Amino acid sequence: MDSMTLKIIGLVVGFLIVLISSILLINNNKKKKLKTYIDQLEYDKNQIDCSPISPELSKIESFLKNEKLEIMYNDWTSRLDKLKKEEIPKLTDMIIEAEYSVQRVDHKSSIHKLAKLEIEVYKARTYSDNLLSEILEITTSEEKNRAIITKLKEKYRNLFRKYDNEKSEYGSISPYVKLQFENISSRFEQFEQLMEQNEYTEVTQVIKSINEMLTHMEVVVEEIPLIVMTATNLLDKKIASVQKTYEELVASGYPLDYLNVEYNIKEASKKVDDIMDRLKVLNLEDSLFELNVLMEYFDSLFNDFEKEKKNRASYEETKNQFEGSLKKLNGLVKDIFSQINELKNVYDLSTSDIDVLNGVKKELDKLNDDFKTLLDHTKNNTFAYSKLITEISGLTKKLKELENKIDNTLKSIGNMKEDEVRARQQLDEVRAILKDSRLKIRDYNLPLIPKSYFVELNEATDAIKEVVKELGKVPITISVLNTRVDTARDLVLKFYNTNKEMIKIAMFAEMAIVYGNRYRSSDKDTEKNLSYSEVLFYRGEYEKSLELTINSLNKMEAGIYEKLLQFYEERVNTKA
Repeated sequence: MDSMTLKIIGLVVGFLIVLISSILLINNNKKKKLKTYIDQLEYDKNQIDCSPISPELSKIESFLKNEKLEIMYNDWTSRLDKLKKEEIPKLTDMIIEAEYSVQRVDHKSSIHKLAKLEIEVYKARTYSDNLLSEILEITTSEEKNRAIITKLKEKYRNLFRKYDNEKSEYGSISPYVKLQFENISSRFEQFEQLMEQNEYTEVTQVIKSINEMLTHMEVVVEEIPLIVMTATNLLDKKIASVQKTYEELVASGYPLDYLNVEYNIKEASKKVDDIMDRLKVLNLEDSLFELNVLMEYFDSLFNDFEKEKKNRASYEETKNQFEGSLKKLNGLVKDIFSQINELKNVYDLSTSDIDVLNGVKKELDKLNDDFKTLLDHTKNNTFAYSKLITEISGLTKKLKELENKIDNTLKSIGNMKEDEVRARQQLDEVRAILKDSRLKIRDYNLPLIPKSYFVELNEATDAIKEVVKELGKVPITISVLNTRVDTARDLVLKFYNTNKEMIKIAMFAEMAIVYGNRYRSSDKDTEKNLSYSEVLFYRGEYEKSLELTINSLNKMEAGIYEKLLQFYEERVNTKA
């Protein structure tokens, strides 16, 4: 066998030794953990077996004086026997089986048996704890119940002391509260009797009953004085005050039927009687809430009364304002319709304007009728002033709308008058402008007046004649008149501007020719151009003449145009 083979065999053997050692180590660790787990469960089993059930049962034997307790004692004894003779031995056997499986290194079986053992230990412990708890409830009940009853008696004394000190505040309910205290006192006596007879199972119910009664008495002692005071004092005064105020307002003419005050006072009295009846059996449920609701209701009535007073003052003020505005509008409409035929003759009123006026008159008649109806309701005290304010506000809104319609129509008619006056004023103005333009053309004595001057003059003159013609019509159509005035004004201004510009250019051209005469002898071209400029000037072609002259002189004297323009402006300003 060669050395390589020996090495391989050595490695394999070494690996197997390590593997086996690891497995053994793992198994030992598992075995230790399982053994520890078994020890813990065995400890739990022993704790169950050592529970103080038997000592507690022996305490009960000393006061077995009633049949019910004896039955319970026999049941507990039977259950304890079952625990000692069946459950504990069963757990012991299961522990032995689990230990055997662990010793055999049967981990799967060991884990399964330990799981079942844990469940059984839990069941046995629960069984034992419940049994002990039931027994302790009897064995410790006297001490526990005495401690509880002592606190309840102290609570009782404090409540009774408070009641006794404030007895007068309970009014007619005081005897019923006192009777309930006596009932609670009898329950304390019942407790003592049951304790003497070892009726521990009944004692618990008595204690519970006393606790509930005292808890209720806390509420009774706290709330009944407030309920009695509210029901028999505060609310009575509030109702009497409301009744008095209501009767005074009704006598003063305030329509308050909508508040149903008398009916609600009767219902409130019934509710108070019901609350007081329920107090006699110490039933306080919702009593304070219901009384507070009644107090808030009667407080709200005072707010309603004050609101009605304010509404009345507001209504009277609004009504007077409306009445004055209505009277004014009636007079205005009457005046308009008394002059309607004259307006139709003077101006070409549109059909829509006439329809608006007729519609306003119809709506105004309806508004007068509605206002009369409202006044009738006011006198008869039919509606509350809050309702009347709503009605008068609606009528006021309609009145405003009618006033706006009338204002718009009157503005339209007024604008027609203003347009007529303005047309006559503008007629005088354009006539003056036209006259001034014709006088200026005469002042400058131009050699020739262009045909365009006479064309524009005729157009402006004809336009003025159309304005005069339109002003002479009956009725006057304002829209046509305004068109004629605008046309005449535009044509006259056009004539004025054209005439002004023509005079300016002619004067400028004449001045340029005169200025250029100084260069005639020194330059033949300049002389020739100036001579032709004179020809153009006398033909009435003033703009061409000026252009030719400026171009010629600019060769002789640069910047001549600006120089001549300055001379021209100085000349014009001097004349002005």
